Amino acid sequence: MSGARPVPFWLDDPAHRPDALPALAGETKCDLLVVGGGYSGLWTALIAKERDPSRDVVLLEGKETGWAASGRNGGFCDSSLTHGFGNGLARWPGEIETLERLGMANLDAIGEAVRRHAIDCDFERTGEIEVATEPHQVAELREAAEQARRHGLGDRVTFLDGAAVREQVDSPAFLAGLWFRHSVAMLNPAKLAWGLKRACEAAGVRIYEYTPARGLTADADAVTVGTPYGRVRARRAALATNAFPSLLRRLRPYIVPVYDYALMTEPLSERQRAAVGWQGRQGLADSANHFHYFRLTADDRILWGGYDVLYHYGSRIDAEYDQRPETFRKLAGHFFDTFPQLRGLSFSHTWGGVIDTCSRFSPFFGTAHDGRVAYAAGYTGLGVGATRFGAEVMLDLLGGESTERTELELVRKKPLPFPPEPVRWAGIALTQWSLARADARGGRRNLWLKAMDATGMGFDS
Repeated sequence: MSGARPVPFWLDDPAHRPDALPALAGETKCDLLVVGGGYSGLWTALIAKERDPSRDVVLLEGKETGWAASGRNGGFCDSSLTHGFGNGLARWPGEIETLERLGMANLDAIGEAVRRHAIDCDFERTGEIEVATEPHQVAELREAAEQARRHGLGDRVTFLDGAAVREQVDSPAFLAGLWFRHSVAMLNPAKLAWGLKRACEAAGVRIYEYTPARGLTADADAVTVGTPYGRVRARRAALATNAFPSLLRRLRPYIVPVYDYALMTEPLSERQRAAVGWQGRQGLADSANHFHYFRLTADDRILWGGYDVLYHYGSRIDAEYDQRPETFRKLAGHFFDTFPQLRGLSFSHTWGGVIDTCSRFSPFFGTAHDGRVAYAAGYTGLGVGATRFGAEVMLDLLGGESTERTELELVRKKPLPFPPEPVRWAGIALTQWSLARADARGGRRNLWLKAMDATGMGFDS
């Protein structure tokens, strides 16, 4: 890693990065104000204009569009709205089939929007393989495949034994796999964000970058959001700040910001590609609680991320946490344990970033100020796809519409909030220790994790 650049690979692309837009100076008015320039805010602004081209839409972004999680994630665009089928089945068994159908329709809509707006983001609907690297995980994958079949999803999921999974991607660590054939696409996350920015501009959205929102008030006629050099008065507002502190203080206990890390290799040679196979170019993730995710890029690099997920006391967010050498060394060791045939391959980039998680590991929604403000948050690392669905939900809620989306229990109910400090930090630390212990003990969950399961606090990854 001696030559690796300490920046996100996807954002290290001046040839495709759009120019920054000016900050807001003075006061402006609009029909809809969107706060946040990641996927959640971009999809909300774009779909709002598609629903009503005459609607005046303003989007505020504190830095540059796509600079945070939307520009530095792994590029897994999953159809799941519930952080995976298993989590959704455990929490919403009565509507899991509806959620899966809506999730697939949402992924289809993303692919269609990429084509319609000519967004060059290396979109490949290759699917994802969840791999077992420990014996107990093989049985878990078999059971997951059977559950999917019982709910009419058997055509989407294929169980692969050890030989079959290594035929797809060759690693001595892989004991079995579950291939989700159609429900995940791979893409370049920064290019998707930049493409959505251009599509918003073309649709007439007014975007102001380097314009952090500094407070929200509401009266009988409008919502007002202050900025360093001005303010915006809007008839409606959509909050899409996710991991960053919400303008609605009552939402802050529901979100915990955590840091995730990734490495990017140099491009593989033809010999190295042949050594690992990977002709299907699927995304992969292992089945541990502390799991890795990995995929090929358009130029045949391997992104390798995950495992360490770190919370900082007081929900602190700081750019100094974006680099963590001890985690990068750990990830590199795990990489070569998985692909020993690639020893000698160098890493070109190291980075980290903050994501939002909530106690149910999937997004939640709601309104404030008599329905004039809507919000969506809690995507827990699977927001590349689900944020588009969240944008539709926020717009439905702001319009006062009763739709199939707004009638979902997923939308109508919130997760449990996290406790205040220092209980929050202690609980997360104990949970992390317990998850690591479960990985080391054949998946057996201790009393703490069982208690968390019983209270609905999640913590399954």
